[in-house]
Amino acid sequence: MTQASTQTLPEGLVLTLTDNATAEVRKFIAAENVPAESGGLRVSVLPGGCSGFKYSLNIEDHAGDDDITADLNGIRVFIDAFSAQYLTGVTIDYVTAMQGSGFTFNNPNATGGCGCGTSFTA
Repeated sequence: MTQASTQTLPEGLVLTLTDNATAEVRKFIAAENVPAESGGLRVSVLPGGCSGFKYSLNIEDHAGDDDITADLNGIRVFIDAFSAQYLTGVTIDYVTAMQGSGFTFNNPNATGGCGCGTSFTA
């Protein structure tokens, strides 16, 4: 894992975004021409995937009305209340390997998962 910054966000949520993940998110924000003053990264957990839940990352123009919003490594992060309960302690990294590149999620609260790396059981 690359160097990381862990921060406690509003609502007591603890989330870590590594330097590699931060750099990749900045590239996506720039590529999508999202306004810096309102846009950011939505981190969410959705029902589905092969283990029951799956992670989702999206670049969005603005936060939703009920989102937890915080600055993480200079990236505005949006998290909805449903997702927040599953994200505390999660480390988001971006890795490059021979098999490919992509975001990874290390969730100490997950009780199971599968080989895809984006699906988990809690």
